[in-house]
Amino acid sequence: MSCFLSTTTEPGTREFIAAAVARGIRVLLPVTRADGLLDWAVAEDEGLTAEGMFGLPEPVGELLSPVAVNDVDLLVIPAAAVDRTGMRLGWGRGYFDKTIGSMEKCPPVYAVIFDSELLDEVPRDLHDQPVSGVVTPTRTLTLPAR
Repeated sequence: MSCFLSTTTEPGTREFIAAAVARGIRVLLPVTRADGLLDWAVAEDEGLTAEGMFGLPEPVGELLSPVAVNDVDLLVIPAAAVDRTGMRLGWGRGYFDKTIGSMEKCPPVYAVIFDSELLDEVPRDLHDQPVSGVVTPTRTLTLPAR
């Protein structure tokens, strides 16, 4: 699976990642690139992090290419908001939309948001990719398939 390292202003993902790693689950963490793609690093028990290109926490370690994500069976991604049809409002850089849109066989994609960030409708652009569901601090919700 893949997940992201949450910031202090997002619902936490670090305990989830640590629990998955402790169970022997291979977790890929995204690392931003200047060309708009994501490299990936395998999460480790005591994984070191550093400030990434946009000031966000990113893993330090051996990098895997953007195609490494094609081996995951679940994507857990950040979002500013998600609407009830599964459209995700990101942070405007398109990294995850590009990743989802380029995958050979896209697995389920869940966005991590606060309960108040599940909205009736969000703005959408042509390149925006829908998510399968959301994870909030109080629930996991599968959204209707498009």
